[in-house]
Amino acid sequence: MNSVVLIGRLTRDPEIRYTGEQMAVASFSVAIDRPQRNDREKQTDFPRITVFGKQAENCEKYLKKGRLVGIEGRLQTGSYTNKEGQKVYTTDVVANRVEFLEWGDRNEPRSNKGSKEEGVPEGFQAIDDDEIPF
Repeated sequence: MNSVVLIGRLTRDPEIRYTGEQMAVASFSVAIDRPQRNDREKQTDFPRITVFGKQAENCEKYLKKGRLVGIEGRLQTGSYTNKEGQKVYTTDVVANRVEFLEWGDRNEPRSNKGSKEEGVPEGFQAIDDDEIPF
């Protein structure tokens, strides 16, 4: 079984590139705080995330540094030889699903204030918290 579920904040804007078959590939990293113990300092992990296809294009369009996201995917390990000739081992999360827990166009300021329709993607409808039945 190889399954990963994460919630964290982006540490940088997603970077997108296209493969030879013109498939979008987005990559970014997220900051995830570890549960804090009384006798230790706060610790944070920074896993790298890779997303493919239309979902990668949506990540590039709507996510930016600081936004909260949920990631569901799998771990993938690899290696490469760096410029100094040393073998470097990598561990990445390949996302099957990315949930945008904070919305907005990347060009918009990160703010929940303002108009009711601000940050709502095309095809979705904004609702007030008072309209939610639970």
